[in-house]
Amino acid sequence: MSDAIFNIAIPYNEPVLSYAPGSAERRDLQQALKDAKANAQELPAFINGERITEGERVTVHPPHETSFELGHFFRGTQEHVHRAIDAALTAKPSWEALPWQQRAAVFMRAADLLAGPFRARMNAATMLGQSKNAYQSEIDAVAELCDFFRFNAYFLQEIYREQPLHSPPGIWNRLEYRALEGFILAITPFNFTSIAGNLPAAPALCGNTVVWKPAETQIYSAVVIMELFEAAGLPKGVINLIYTDGPEVGDIVFKHPDFAGLHFTGSTKVFQELWREIGQNISTYKTYPRIVGETGGKDFIVAHGSAFPEQVAVAIVRGAFEFQGQKCSAASRAYVPASLWPEIKRLSLEKTASLKMGTVEEFGNFVNAVIDERAFDRIAGYIDAAKENPQVEVIAGGGYDKSEGYFIEPTILLTKDPHSATMEEELFGPVITIYVYEDADWEATLELVDGTSPYSLTGAVFATDRHVIEQASKALRNAAGNFYINDKPTGAVVGQQPFGGARASGTNDKAGSALNLQRWISPRLIKENFAPPVDHRYPFLD
Repeated sequence: MSDAIFNIAIPYNEPVLSYAPGSAERRDLQQALKDAKANAQELPAFINGERITEGERVTVHPPHETSFELGHFFRGTQEHVHRAIDAALTAKPSWEALPWQQRAAVFMRAADLLAGPFRARMNAATMLGQSKNAYQSEIDAVAELCDFFRFNAYFLQEIYREQPLHSPPGIWNRLEYRALEGFILAITPFNFTSIAGNLPAAPALCGNTVVWKPAETQIYSAVVIMELFEAAGLPKGVINLIYTDGPEVGDIVFKHPDFAGLHFTGSTKVFQELWREIGQNISTYKTYPRIVGETGGKDFIVAHGSAFPEQVAVAIVRGAFEFQGQKCSAASRAYVPASLWPEIKRLSLEKTASLKMGTVEEFGNFVNAVIDERAFDRIAGYIDAAKENPQVEVIAGGGYDKSEGYFIEPTILLTKDPHSATMEEELFGPVITIYVYEDADWEATLELVDGTSPYSLTGAVFATDRHVIEQASKALRNAAGNFYINDKPTGAVVGQQPFGGARASGTNDKAGSALNLQRWISPRLIKENFAPPVDHRYPFLD
């Protein structure tokens, strides 16, 4: 065993490649896309390092090309849940006992493999399975996931460095950082491959073992993540990937005495239901479970009369329409002053009209398909309702078509009612609603922004007047966990903008920071007395 004190240097953010015409990365990715489509893939579950191909066979299709079969996975059973829990608990003692730098090395190696030989394959899987364009996938599935692995290792080291401030002579006080007692359940969404990888990986780095249930619409890239972990040397049973239906998973996990924590990203409704179920079973558990969740948003842009119109227009288009608005942070409502509205409208419509929509395999397409038919029907329903509402005008887009894939045009709605449905409810699609306010109503508009939505994830203010920026920052202090000044409300970078929100948006435990890792650690204080007393009497007794 080494007696060295190891050190992880402050990481750098993984560079985002451009995929410009003629670039090597573009050629590699185009080949990976061809290879992925050449043969339908069998997508196994992973339990204790074994590939499981049993259960109901479910076909996977690209959202933008629903007639094509990418592969198939096997929907799991309750037996898979039991086996995954057993595997996690069996792997726990040896994994937790492994020196921390050895656990960190697994994920640091995973980052380097992802940035190298796995890069094109991970991007191709995310593009085809989740209908992300090349650049959006590169940011998410490669750069951000590399950053999670590297920065988490660094942050864990910094947590471990923290020790009691003072020990008097004869006393040695010290903190050790234990994993939680039991196993962790990670439930991950379709929209970010990086989130799908980080939610099981962050607790595992801290010495925990994990049962991972991904969204079915993300399984195609989830399998690549598991193969990445294998290549990086993750021991069997540390992370177990299963495809059992959510209610069946919860029925077993949340009644198990060794359930120790939930790492979740998904809908507010589901998270509240899970929290409620955990609460109902609280007397069952050996320890109080840690509950960490990020649950969506109704994210805003608010512009002041001192803002630059083109900056606001770019934020509207990029913030609302990148990845078809399927980001928890996507701009979904905007408040624009009447004095700037004509120019912001002109620029926003001009930029939106320039966006091309279609398959991810054509790199000129900015907009691709929404994730599945259920999402398509829900978003189309909101658009149809807006068309029937006399208070709302469709000023851009409004069309949709699912004959070949789940395509919805980038849509801008103009409302006279700041409390219309699309100003208050999360759509999770390429739709933004704009409300034009009178410039004199700036302060009232700030109150409107803060009070309109139950969510508090991201938001942006555009202004040049410094007093106004300070005013908005204070008025909207609780309206967004990630608050942007003169920038779109999307695109948080690990190590730069730790991500998370409060209110109905989650527990605000800031993925990509030490704050998140601390939730997967149970510290123990050790006091050692080098010269224990031999007389029970105190001086005051004399």
